[in-house]
Order: sequence, then C-alpha cells, then structure tokens
Amino acid sequence: MRTLHQTHYGWDNSIPPIAEIASGDELDFEIGEASGGQIVKASQVGALASLDFAKINAVTGPVFVKGAEPGDVLEAEIRAIDGADWGWTAIIPGFGLLHEEYPEPWLQIWDVGKDVATGIPGVAIPVRRFPGTIGVALAEPGAHSIVPPRENGGNMDIRHLTKGVKVYLPVWVKGALFSAGDPHAAQGDGEVCGVAIESPATIALRFRLIKGYSIDEPQYEVPAASALQPDRAGYHVTTGICDDLHEAARKSVRSMIAHLMRERGYDRSEAYTLCSVAVDLKISEIVDSPNWCVSAFLPRSIFTS
Repeated sequence: MRTLHQTHYGWDNSIPPIAEIASGDELDFEIGEASGGQIVKASQVGALASLDFAKINAVTGPVFVKGAEPGDVLEAEIRAIDGADWGWTAIIPGFGLLHEEYPEPWLQIWDVGKDVATGIPGVAIPVRRFPGTIGVALAEPGAHSIVPPRENGGNMDIRHLTKGVKVYLPVWVKGALFSAGDPHAAQGDGEVCGVAIESPATIALRFRLIKGYSIDEPQYEVPAASALQPDRAGYHVTTGICDDLHEAARKSVRSMIAHLMRERGYDRSEAYTLCSVAVDLKISEIVDSPNWCVSAFLPRSIFTS
C-alpha cells in the first residue's frame, strides 16, 4: 500500500494531486500534528510565541479519485490509525471558546501510550485517535483557510471519526481532491480551548465512489464496534443556560472549570485543558424559547486518584 507524505496549506482546487486512485483503492496518509512541526516533544511554552499560523493544520494530499464528478459522494473508510508516543495541547492567546479569559499562553506535552495519555497530574486520558481534518476541495477557486469546517468537510474535529467509521463527503470538483490532516490522540466534543491532544499519525483509508446520490454536507456512519461506550465511572455534568447557544456552551465550560479547580485542585489552565481533551459538550435542549441548554459531561474514569 502506498504511503503519502506531501502536505499543502489551505483548500485550493488548483493544487496538483499527488496520487490518483480508483474506487475501492486503499492509501496510507502520513499526517503531521497541527503545528506543522513547530511544536516538538521537547518544546516549552515559549515556542507558542513564534508559531507561524500559515503552517497550522497542514493536510496530506490531495488525491484524485478517478471518475469523481460534482454531485457524487466520496466514501472514506478509516481502516486503521497509528500514532506517535507524544502529543501536545496548548492555550493559544486569541483562540478558543473562552479566549478573552485566557490571555496567557500555556503548553502541555503528553506521553501518549497505546491506551492512555498522561501529563497533567492525576489524570489518564483515554487514547482515541482520529483525523481532525478530512475533506475534499471546494468548488470555489482560490485558496481557502483549512481552519473552519465547510461543506467540503475539512477541520470538523469530530472525535467519533475513529477506526471503522465511514465518512461521506460531497464531491464539488472533478476528482474530488481528497486530503486529511490534524491527527488527534484524544479530544472532548467541543475542543473548547481550541486544541486537542495533537499527535502525529498514519491513517489507512479505503475509498469508494458513490454515483447517483448527492448530499449537501458531510455525513458519517459509526458501526457498533467503533461507538463510544458510557463512562464506566459515570460523569459529573455542568450546564449552561442562555438565549444564545454559544454563550450557553461558554457558561457550561466555565462551571466545569470551577468544578475542576474546587473539587480536584487544578489550576485554571489545567482545568481548561482538561475540558478540551476530555469533556463532551452536548446540546440538551434547543426548543424551549427563549433559552437553550448545553451540558458539559466530565467522565470520572479519567482520574487516577
């Protein structure tokens, strides 16, 4: 099986493909962590000050799929994911759900094992690797940032896209021009500080072209073997209630940070980071106007003491 290494920055349908495949083919994608090599295992917090954001979220590709035309659907099945023995999480000024409240940079380097990642004292974060970015080229010409997700997929940061999952992407240009990147070792639903446990990985994908069927935005299928199971130790849950869904999410995270500081003794940066890598945000209610409710689920099993 071929392994692809070449990366690019931004969605641009004029970028020449680095490989050409047919429906049914498999490829390995070697994908670097989100900083594009600017953060390494030995990095200190000062490395964040010199980050070149033009290199953030590089993706491996693009791959031309024979026969793919606008209006088709490309299925990408995640066959396997193997990753490095380290990762990083950062609080980056100006970025994240509570960025106004966290103006100072902060960096955590994790030891990533087969089953858990360790680094912040007293916790072991379950490793569940997935590509944060998976998508195809946009129909619009020119360069488009990879950072926001779009109708082509892209940086969706869906932590459920693990081994065994099939991702369905609408095709917007001839050949689809598929790319993947931003591998994560672990993340909570919401990725609230803006960063997961970023860790280099190799992902094996099998492709299938679906004709005669169209979708407007990405979809995915999670088989039983890949589905998340309820936490064995239960959860502590905080809520946020507001007439603005975004602010409701912020309120639920603030309450979880306060809980982690008060009940577990973590400082503000550690607590915010744990919310990003382990806490799941869920929309509990979005119909009872004028207020909506967001819940933040903290799995108790991450605590080692």
